[in-house]
This record gives sequence, structure tokens and C-alpha cells, in this order.
Amino acid sequence: MKSKSGYKLLRLRKNGTIGPLFINKAMIVPVGKWLKAETFPTKGYAVRKGWHCCAEPIAPHLTMRNRVWCKVSMRDVFEYTRPKSQGGLWLLANHMRVDEILKEI
Repeated sequence: MKSKSGYKLLRLRKNGTIGPLFINKAMIVPVGKWLKAETFPTKGYAVRKGWHCCAEPIAPHLTMRNRVWCKVSMRDVFEYTRPKSQGGLWLLANHMRVDEILKEI
């Protein structure tokens, strides 16, 4: 199965682990391991199954405090158009692997 590259903004914790920003926040996202998307309905958020990634490391509506961009590989990707103020094109992937934690963009 062919994979597609993209970017994912993740929470950087004090202990050095990374995890999701809003949904299933307690999860630790490992580097180098394929992860299957699961659904975790959360009050105040639309239910959109999939790992939410970006085509470019741009998310002007989000703060970068305690967060880091990661280069990711994705499989079974659906494109979801959002306003430019929210980064424009979102990529929702059924499978995602963090390939690299980017120190600077």
C-alpha cells in the first residue's frame, strides 16, 4: 500500500513524549510505528474519523506553545478542505506513522 507524506502538529510533553492536541490527549504517539485511526467522540468537536494531518506545516489557528510539527507518512487518505485560516487542506488518514519530530520548520 502506497503512503503519502504530510505533517502533524502534536503536543510535546515535559517528559519528551508526544501526543494528540485535543482528542484522546492521554495517548502517547510513538515515532516509527504505524497507528490505525480510532474514533473518540469528544464534546465540542466534530466527529471526523482519521488522523488529522496537513499537507504543509501550517495551522495559523493553533498556538505553537508546547507543540511540535512532525513529518508523517499516511495511508488511506481523505482530503478535507478547510478555510485558509485553519491551514487550508486537511488530510484525514486511516493510518499514520510519525517519521520525524521536526525541531524547526
